[in-house]
Amino acid sequence: MKHHSVAVVSSFAIAVLLTLAPVEMARAGVSGSVALTSDYIFRGVSQTNQEPALQAGLEYAADSGFYVGTWGSNINWLSDLSTTQAPISSSLELDGYAGYRGKFGDSGGFDVGALYYWYPGDYPSGFNSADTTELYFGISAGVFSAKYSYALTDLFGYADSDGSGYLDAAVNWEFVPTWTLNLHGGKQWIENNEDFEYTDWKLGVTRSFDGGFAVAIAYTDTDTERALYTNAHGNYIGDDTVVLTLTRTF
Repeated sequence: MKHHSVAVVSSFAIAVLLTLAPVEMARAGVSGSVALTSDYIFRGVSQTNQEPALQAGLEYAADSGFYVGTWGSNINWLSDLSTTQAPISSSLELDGYAGYRGKFGDSGGFDVGALYYWYPGDYPSGFNSADTTELYFGISAGVFSAKYSYALTDLFGYADSDGSGYLDAAVNWEFVPTWTLNLHGGKQWIENNEDFEYTDWKLGVTRSFDGGFAVAIAYTDTDTERALYTNAHGNYIGDDTVVLTLTRTF
């Protein structure tokens, strides 16, 4: 994590204890988790310049199926865009989301909601905000799931990119007790920025333990254009990588 003050780090450390990455809830009430990952990969692309991230969040779900939650992580992809003429100071991603989950059949379900990505920080005059609002709709059946996200605003700072979409398809199969195979494929469309569009995929496995602990290892890759996804440090942030994540849910 780079380009942040001790005060920001301390504030995020407190937030870690209060917030968590969204988790599907087996019953109504409050649920949360804290995660430490070797690289924050979002839609196949590193958000932390291939460095570790601390992530956390909190969710409340009602018996009716409605839910609301928040999530946070350190990032540095925005500060990596900084120049001496256009300095950027942003080291956090803080998200808020709300929606409704329902069931159909014996093992099917759906999930519809809205998610707001907030990137607090200091930006130069005229900088196109990275803050993004998406609507999403997902369905699941047994080990299979799919979700489509639609951007109501410009997508993560891309100019004139409202209406962009992301399709996510996944398989999560517990092939033996406590061991789950994780497969994912996704496609990112970016309105009026077609050169930046790409496909990503993941192959991983998760091992769960008593007490809400889990360890996951995953291989991820994309077909992003190397020249477009190489940052100021010379790192290709869409490159294939292996990510290790430790999570504690509560």
